Amino acid sequence: MPNETLTTDYEKIEKLRKLIENFKLKFKELKDFGYNEANVRVDFIDKFFETLDWDVRNDEGATQEFREVIREDTVEVAGKPKAPDYSFRIGGKKIFFVEAKKPSIDIKEALDPAYQVRRYGYSAKLPISVLTDFEQLAIYDTRIKPHKNDKAGVARIFYCTFEDYEKNFETIRNVLSKEAIKTGSLNKYLDKAQIKRGVSEVDKEFLELIEDWRKHLAQNLALQNKKITIQSLNYAVQKIIDRIIFLRIGEDKGVENYGNLLALAKEKDIYKALNDYFVKADKKYNSEIFKQEQTLTSLKIDNDTLGDIINSLYYPDCPYELSVLPIDILGSIYECFLGKTIHLTLTHQSRIEDKPEVKKAGGVYYTPQYIVDYIVKNTIGEKIKDKTPKEIAKIKILDPACGSGSFLIGAYSYLLNYHLQYYKSNPENIKKALKENILYQTKNVYLLTIQEKQRILLNNIFGVDIDAQAVEVTKLSLFLKLMEGESQESTGNLFRYSEIKLLPNLSGNIKCGNSLIGPDYYQNKNLSLLDNEEMQKINAFDWEKNFPETLKNGGFDVIIGNPPYVKARDYDKDKTYYRNYLNNNPNYETLYKMWDLYIPFLEKGVKLLKQNGSIGMIVPDTIEKSDYALLLREWLVKKFYVYQIDFFPNSKIFVTQNKVVGITNTIIFVSKSHKLQTVRRFFHSKDYKIIDKGDTVEHNIELFKQNKINLAPIRTKTIPLGEICFTSYGLRLNSDKSNTKNIFKKSDLISDVKTNINIRLFTEGKNLKRYNITKSSWVEWGTNRCPRLLVRPTFPELYEPEKLLLGRQTKVVALDDKKHIVDNTIIVCIPYFKLNGIVNNNINKYFRNLNKPRQTLEDSSRSFSLHYLLGILNSKFIKYYIRFLTQNSIDMFPDDWKHLPIPVIEQYNRVNQEKIISFAQQMLEIQKELHSTKKEEDKTIYQRKIELVDKQIDALVYELYGLNSDEIKTIEDSQKST
Repeated sequence: MPNETLTTDYEKIEKLRKLIENFKLKFKELKDFGYNEANVRVDFIDKFFETLDWDVRNDEGATQEFREVIREDTVEVAGKPKAPDYSFRIGGKKIFFVEAKKPSIDIKEALDPAYQVRRYGYSAKLPISVLTDFEQLAIYDTRIKPHKNDKAGVARIFYCTFEDYEKNFETIRNVLSKEAIKTGSLNKYLDKAQIKRGVSEVDKEFLELIEDWRKHLAQNLALQNKKITIQSLNYAVQKIIDRIIFLRIGEDKGVENYGNLLALAKEKDIYKALNDYFVKADKKYNSEIFKQEQTLTSLKIDNDTLGDIINSLYYPDCPYELSVLPIDILGSIYECFLGKTIHLTLTHQSRIEDKPEVKKAGGVYYTPQYIVDYIVKNTIGEKIKDKTPKEIAKIKILDPACGSGSFLIGAYSYLLNYHLQYYKSNPENIKKALKENILYQTKNVYLLTIQEKQRILLNNIFGVDIDAQAVEVTKLSLFLKLMEGESQESTGNLFRYSEIKLLPNLSGNIKCGNSLIGPDYYQNKNLSLLDNEEMQKINAFDWEKNFPETLKNGGFDVIIGNPPYVKARDYDKDKTYYRNYLNNNPNYETLYKMWDLYIPFLEKGVKLLKQNGSIGMIVPDTIEKSDYALLLREWLVKKFYVYQIDFFPNSKIFVTQNKVVGITNTIIFVSKSHKLQTVRRFFHSKDYKIIDKGDTVEHNIELFKQNKINLAPIRTKTIPLGEICFTSYGLRLNSDKSNTKNIFKKSDLISDVKTNINIRLFTEGKNLKRYNITKSSWVEWGTNRCPRLLVRPTFPELYEPEKLLLGRQTKVVALDDKKHIVDNTIIVCIPYFKLNGIVNNNINKYFRNLNKPRQTLEDSSRSFSLHYLLGILNSKFIKYYIRFLTQNSIDMFPDDWKHLPIPVIEQYNRVNQEKIISFAQQMLEIQKELHSTKKEEDKTIYQRKIELVDKQIDALVYELYGLNSDEIKTIEDSQKST
């Protein structure tokens, strides 16, 4: 294999040498101004990238979507190219752009070409982009925001001339070859070469730009239009920005004439000129975006305000190339934009503030694109697999909390790609699609016609959101996705041969309303007492009225999304109507205790499905473990088929304002079907990749627990710890915050030295290590003031026997043979036979709750020595079991510990028990020596001894539980990631 690699590299270098020699021979001719970009691309640049394993000419015959290299014709608009010359891709995903220049251009020093290629890469959110005329090669870090006055060397991370290609071949290959992308060597190179200063995200920067527009627009509108209301002000600002962005993107995509808006910025009355343009756009697009409204056209806006906005969108002042700005990035920008709203002060000044729900949540959480794609693939992808376009036309897809439309854009993109591949799958399909105006051909490429894209959008995509601005943004995003890939040529043909307009009317697809509250909310209410603001806040939604045909036919086929997460305690006082209505509504069956808002959203979603429909949503991981989600879990398992769950145990998915959000998520997929099969479960690593292939489990309530080991056989060989040991909290001391009359602080009770009243040893959870107590104090015990020092008094008999101490948060287990008193950060665990017949009301009640004779429990517990339990409870298996029993909860409570399975001692495994006891005793001695020594070399030796003993205990424990090699590997791997 090494020889083959060397041979391959040698052949590549030989090809590169020939290119270099050919370039040298023709150097004078090539430097001539008559030798243009098109020639240099064909003669040299294409061949250069072929030596780096790219299929530049598409010899493999991949479809347009999956071609490795897409070459654009050089088309100049207003003196500048409208698209990069090359787009290099893997699996349809853009990796980097290459901009070609003729050899007469000085790539090393010329400002404009560098600015141009950096704008492309930055706007498309790509890590690098390349500028070359073959004579010179420059690689730029396009995470750095470009400025028009930047020198050519700014953000450049590599440069060389053709004469040094061979010498730098390894570096070039490690950055630009197809293999480099697949193996991740490009990322490693960027980590080393990263120019940290100036690195910024295009979405963050563009967001700041449009937020600045909003600020100045709002200020000017409020100043010039004294009677404008808050609602009208927010609506007007949103509409004007939407219209300008849409038309400006249309210019960069070639659907509008480049510079239309720029020309308007020179008019005497810019807003009047804009409104005239909007009228023409309304006729052309026939869309709600440009619908004529008197409340908008009658507004007054200063020229300076609008002129600054328009000019900031044009080259060279604008660092963004809108033709390559991905729609999903625009969606994330708008999601954050919608997190703020405009308020008017008493003096009619505008003020921009976070919406209350956003302020409470700490920011806006935008669903990452890979999550959207994953949910779409596992719902819509499964639903339309092997179906014809005619069959797909009947499928209805809904996001009931669509926000800025990220999930609907993902769904629409998936459908467009599927349809295109279907028609291109064989010559007969192509022939028929061309005849029926479903496909058209341009530059030897087949594409869906705009009529077909409209049909798919109107037939399949539906959404609802309570926020009217979000609804408008969703429509805008879908329109921009519809226009993607269109040109003056394709849209011109549409007008020439049909009455269809460029954009469809989406008022029947994307609706504004409260998905959870229906019109029954108003029953028995005096509507005259509800003002417009309150009606708007409630925004009740009638599903049957808004989607009559869909619900008449049984419901939606697929529901996807990221519903709102709002804990009960986080509701504003003025939103108590929300909880009261839902709690008293018989249509909601799963609301329990202090439920989170995603609970009714998921229930409503399932109920809106037709039979055999499916839903995929990303929700907090509390769905797996919280009491308030118990009814939902049981309802889903008993009535439907949960066919897949994805866990992210060590990952935080959402980021807001460049900070990781402290929410761990779960993705759940449910089919409205009673045909139960095994459930696919996937566990994702910190980089969100699936670890192995996940596992499959039976369809029952256990599927929500993140346990990858089959517990059924384990349970038959084990006994719960609760049937062996008495477990209880330690005492609870008064808080340090309390120091009023007759109340004492914790420090009044605890002392580091023994005194006349501090006579009993005391310890806390932080002092527990595996096997040992590392620090003890002294506690006052038995005096008259003790009851006043304790919030929860405890009985003295609890601390007398030899016992195990279980850390509530640390989950470690230590042996106590010195009768320590402990606080409630520790759970006391005493084998029943160690209670020595103690009679106490607390103990008697405990046994009554177990519903088993005390004597029987005491007798059976004698088989389990403290040292045996100590070794088992500190093993890797129990650590793994605890992690999934508690679903990574910080605390472990007595009832949690009671459920831990302890291997029953039979004759055949008595030898293993004796070995574990012996190793546990050895561990106690080694741990004591480790904590007492001060020599670093001795500590190292003791640590090695501990590791060796641990391995031997773990091996015995695995055998006792009957675990196979795969299950052992799962446990071992899980310890590495924590």
